[in-house]
Amino acid sequence: MELVKKMNVPVEFLYETILKSVLSDIHSQTGKKLSEKQLQGFEYEKTFSKHAKATIRIEEIMKNKFYQYRTTSNKQDFLVTYKLRPLENGSCELHYIEKMESFGYLQKLNDVLIGLIWSPLKKRRFKEMLNQIEATHVKESTGA
Repeated sequence: MELVKKMNVPVEFLYETILKSVLSDIHSQTGKKLSEKQLQGFEYEKTFSKHAKATIRIEEIMKNKFYQYRTTSNKQDFLVTYKLRPLENGSCELHYIEKMESFGYLQKLNDVLIGLIWSPLKKRRFKEMLNQIEATHVKESTGA
């Protein structure tokens, strides 16, 4: 999945929102409270369900510009990239990229079929989340 969206929030606000989410996930999965400076190269195991676990590795992070992580399980390798670019008038552009490599023929076939069905819904949900980030920024900046 790939998405480019102009966001009506400052690049700093979007970056901080992503950062808070990352730090919260790490804390909930590991109990560790990390700083932004400790994230590059940090790796932890995440439990998704009783039978689904994966290793998450933060590959690269650049303040207000870039965030990339990799999720690896016995079935897939999933790379997610956020590229942030400031625009004028306190807005920014988000370039979001997901790349997935499945291991094994049946897993690849399953992922293609699932992708055809769920990809539009996933994209819509992601856009809704971005709209919610914008709404949160409006609330915080107006004190509403």
